Amino acid sequence: MHRRQLLRYVAAAGAGQLLLPHAWAGRGATGEPFALGVASGAPHPSGVTLWTRIAPDALPSPVSELLLRWEIADDAGFAHIAASGRAAALPPLGHSVHVDVQGLAPDRWYFYRFLLGDAVSDTGRTRTAPAADALPGRLRFAFASCQRWDTGHYAAWRDLASQSPDLVVFLGDYIYENALPRQPAVAPVRSHTLRHALTLADYRDRYALHKSDPHLRAAHHACPWIATWDDHEVENDYAGTAGRAAPDTFAVQRAAAYQAYYENMPLPAHALLHGPGGLGAADAVRVHQRYGFGRLARFHLLDTRQFRDVQACRDLAPGAARSSVVRPAECPALDDPARSMLGRAQEAWLDQGLAEDARDGRTRWTVIAQQTLFSPRHYGGPQGPVPTDPWDGYPAARRRLIESIAGHAPRNTVFVGGDIHQNFVSNLHAGDIGTSPVLAAEFCGTSISSPSGASQDRIASLLLRNPQVVFANSEKRGYGLAELTPSGWHTRLRSVDRIEDPQSAVGTLAEFTVQEGRPGIAQR
Repeated sequence: MHRRQLLRYVAAAGAGQLLLPHAWAGRGATGEPFALGVASGAPHPSGVTLWTRIAPDALPSPVSELLLRWEIADDAGFAHIAASGRAAALPPLGHSVHVDVQGLAPDRWYFYRFLLGDAVSDTGRTRTAPAADALPGRLRFAFASCQRWDTGHYAAWRDLASQSPDLVVFLGDYIYENALPRQPAVAPVRSHTLRHALTLADYRDRYALHKSDPHLRAAHHACPWIATWDDHEVENDYAGTAGRAAPDTFAVQRAAAYQAYYENMPLPAHALLHGPGGLGAADAVRVHQRYGFGRLARFHLLDTRQFRDVQACRDLAPGAARSSVVRPAECPALDDPARSMLGRAQEAWLDQGLAEDARDGRTRWTVIAQQTLFSPRHYGGPQGPVPTDPWDGYPAARRRLIESIAGHAPRNTVFVGGDIHQNFVSNLHAGDIGTSPVLAAEFCGTSISSPSGASQDRIASLLLRNPQVVFANSEKRGYGLAELTPSGWHTRLRSVDRIEDPQSAVGTLAEFTVQEGRPGIAQR
C-alpha cells in the first residue's frame, strides 16, 4: 500500500470514520478475536485513544480488512453510551486499531469495548484528563518498566490493577527480543519457543506472547497508559540508527520493531508519522509527548533511544564486542558536548516545555518521565568506571538538562525512570553533590520481572560513595505508585515477594514524600 494512502487510512480509522463494505464472518478462524486484550492511552480533557489488535489465529481466510465497532459508555453495563463508531483493522498494521475518541467530558471515568461480528471484547476502564485550567485534588499514577517474560510472572501487574490508579506510565522494555539460551545458567520461570526477534513477524509474535498474560491485560484494562520504549523493544543497547548488524540491515530490523510497537500499544493514530514504508526514518514513531493533568501535573514523556548518539568509544563494526563501561581518561569522547541522549530537537522541545511549566508557577508538578536513572552514580573516584548506556554515559547532555531545570525553575520537578532493574531514590543536585542546591527528586523504579544482576552488598558499597542516593534496592521486583496533591507527592515502592509465583503477595518496600515548594526527598 502506498504510504500516503496508508496514512489516510490510519487517520480515518483513528477518527472512527472508515467504513468498509464487509464485516467479519470468521471464515477459517479458530481463536478469540480479542485474545490480546484492549487498552487505552493518551488521555486529554476531551478524549482518549482506544486500542485493540485482532489475534492472528482469529483472522478469517483469506485475510482482509476487518470492520470493528467500538463503544464508550458512562457505565459498565453500556446502558448510557457516550460515544461509538466503527474503525478498520488493516492487514498492513497487523489488524491493530487505534481510535482517537473526541468529544468526551473532562475529568471523567468511562468504560469501553470493541465488537466484531458476535464477538465482544473485555471491558476496559479509562478516563479523561481534567480541564487545562483545573487544579484537581489528587492524581494517582503507577510507573513501571522491564517485564521479561521468561524470568518471572506478572504478580506486580495484578497488584497494580487492584490499586485502581488514574494512569500508568510505562517506561520501556515492554518486550525482550531474546531467544531463550540453549543451556541457561538458571532455569527460566516461564518458557517460550520464539527465536531472537529480527523481523516484523518476530516482533508481533513477541507482543502476542507478553499480552497472553492475564495480569498484564488486567493492568491495561484498569486505566489509560502513556508509554515510551527503551532498547529491548528493538535490540539491547541499540542507539539511534546503530545496532549490531550492518546499517542497512539494522534499519530494516528497527523499522519492523517500531511498527510492531505502534501496532501493539495504545498510541494515538498520529504517533505513526511515516507509515510502515517510512519506518526507517529518523522520526519514525513519535513517543515523546506531553500529557497534562490540569494544573496539578504535566508529564514530559521522553524518548532516549530513537535520536541518541552512539555510546562513547563503542566499536561500530558489525558483530564487534561492546564495552558497557569506559574510564574517562581512556575515552575523551565521553564528555564531548556535541553528544546527546535525546537528540538536539527533543532537547529543545523539553526546554520549551520546562519554560512553560515555570510560567507563573502554573504547573504544580513537572514530571520528567524517561527510561533510565538520570542522577549520576560515582563508582570510585574521577577516573572510575562509567557505564556508557545510561545518562552517566552522556554527561554533557545531562548537564544541559540540569541547567534547563535550574534556569527555568519549574515549581516542583520530579524524575521517574526505569531500565536498571533496581529501585533508586535520589536527590538531583544543580552541581557538585554536597555544595550545590537540590533541584529535583528522582524515583527510578525496579522491574516488573527482569533480574537486576547486582547484589545488595554491591548496592550498599555504592551508597557509601553516593550521598545523593536516599535509598537503593536491587533484590525486589515490582513498580512505583505515586500520589500527587497540590501540597505534596507520596511514592510507595511496591515489591513482589516471589517472582516465581503469579499469585505472589505484593507489599510496600519503602515510602517517600516530596513537599510542595521544597525540592528533593523530604523523608523516608
